[in-house]
Amino acid sequence: MTSPDPALRTRLTALTRALRDLHKQMIHVETQYFGAVGSPLEHLQLVANHPHFAWLQKLSGLMALIDERLDEAEPLATAEALAFRGALEALIGPSEQGDMEFRAKYNALLHDSPEIVMAHGAVRRALAGLTLAH
Repeated sequence: MTSPDPALRTRLTALTRALRDLHKQMIHVETQYFGAVGSPLEHLQLVANHPHFAWLQKLSGLMALIDERLDEAEPLATAEALAFRGALEALIGPSEQGDMEFRAKYNALLHDSPEIVMAHGAVRRALAGLTLAH
């Protein structure tokens, strides 16, 4: 068994932190569009189950996959990190073969929120860092 590449794990961990901030900002803006949500528990239930928020589950699921992989003890392969990068770029760009339904909603949020623009920039920097893992 090869030893883990701590730099690759560090880069992927930085990506997950950036993704969490982006996801949080997206939920915040979508919640503003939705309207009053009640208690934090009711809000969580809406985000998890209401059709208004359903499109965000693609990003949530990908974030969970990355977190699960980081929790594993096995060494990370560069190919795995690049696969995560490709999957994220299919959602948020710039992949030409991306999820255009997700991308249209995502781009609308980018236009509406400077906080999402900043969080997007942090994710893009973290994604760029994954290419340095070769």
